[in-house]
Amino acid sequence: MPVRRNFKILDLFAGPGGLDVAAHFLGVPSMGIEWDRNACLTRYEAGLDTIHGDVSKVRKERFSEIPEEYNVLAGGPPCQSFSVAGKGRGRAQFDDLRELMKLMEALVDDHENPEIDKKLAKLDPRAALVLEPLRWLLTRNAVHGKPYDAIILEQVPTALPVWHEYKEILRSLPGELAYECAEPHVLRTERYGVPQTRQRAIFVARRKNADFSGEPTLPKGVHRSFDPRAAYDRAADAPVEEQTLFDTDPDSGPASWRSMHDALKVAGPHLSYANGTKPLPDNFVVVSNYGSGGDPKKRGRRSSHFPAFTVTGKVSRNVVLVNGEDHRRFTIPEAGVFQTFPGNYPWAGNDQSQQVGNAVPPVFAMHVLSSALGIPLPDDPIESALKWEPAGTERASELRARGCGNAHACTDRCPPQDDVKKK
Repeated sequence: MPVRRNFKILDLFAGPGGLDVAAHFLGVPSMGIEWDRNACLTRYEAGLDTIHGDVSKVRKERFSEIPEEYNVLAGGPPCQSFSVAGKGRGRAQFDDLRELMKLMEALVDDHENPEIDKKLAKLDPRAALVLEPLRWLLTRNAVHGKPYDAIILEQVPTALPVWHEYKEILRSLPGELAYECAEPHVLRTERYGVPQTRQRAIFVARRKNADFSGEPTLPKGVHRSFDPRAAYDRAADAPVEEQTLFDTDPDSGPASWRSMHDALKVAGPHLSYANGTKPLPDNFVVVSNYGSGGDPKKRGRRSSHFPAFTVTGKVSRNVVLVNGEDHRRFTIPEAGVFQTFPGNYPWAGNDQSQQVGNAVPPVFAMHVLSSALGIPLPDDPIESALKWEPAGTERASELRARGCGNAHACTDRCPPQDDVKKK
């Protein structure tokens, strides 16, 4: 497949930079739109081009600020409405999902119809954000007469029906606007070198006339899947040599999954510890923050020689046991390593656990972007993503001046703090 180097990625829900970090290591420029000021502070410190704003408001009022050469649209809309770990309103009440899919069809017919916004206002506002990638696509068509060359979306598994609806809509667009779409699928991140069991629903589409070679595909796993059911009763006590518990899925790759211990060991030279905190020993056990089998008191445990539980915004509350005793909690950089962020990634602002938990794992995103855009992966994606070069004070201020309108503080064009807290 010929390599195209003229991609620029616009990430609608950029968070602290998981997809941007992946794009950086693939040599692809990116820009992110992010409403949370804490995540923006991290992005500025990391040197990531950012607009601090609400995705829908930027689309309506500031679309002209996005250069036309940003020809790849990506997004991971907020997932609390669909998340199993959250209250799951969208999961429990499928009426929202059905209504969203009806509104998607209405958007294609008339994306400026004010009645659509009135109907969306009756839904969970976070669920409504799942439609923003489609609205951005339709707005770009209207403004520039040319759609995005590729679209890449990720969400929690329960949003998979929405991605299937995206597939049907994008395939049926008229003429040069039509897309070829890979079959949406739920991917397990440990198959791509992420030392964590996490599942994401992925959607990839390419514009038919965008000079791609071949049909769009999702990445094949290069690591074997981890079977948490087989590990449940053995995580605390099984010797290391017995901890090779693999899922029997035939799509699994040839290499073993990566463990928490291995990830921390490799990242060690780039990790720093404050306030007298010392690195974790080789052998430790993590207690899950969530109950199992419907019993909130029944918490799963995993050895350090297993992948981590899914990293969520509560990762800093995970109890870490050493020799059966409460040792300490994970540091933010350690949690970031389980997400495959570089060990020295410059986390900033408040709510850093939430920032880490909300992010897409960069190494996983590298595989997705590589497959979606036909860009070769580095020989060793994990090795290539171990170290980051922070922006420095001057560059961070420059990015904030562009992203917020002021080099040192947010301005009136940034989302109000109250709005940020509500989301």
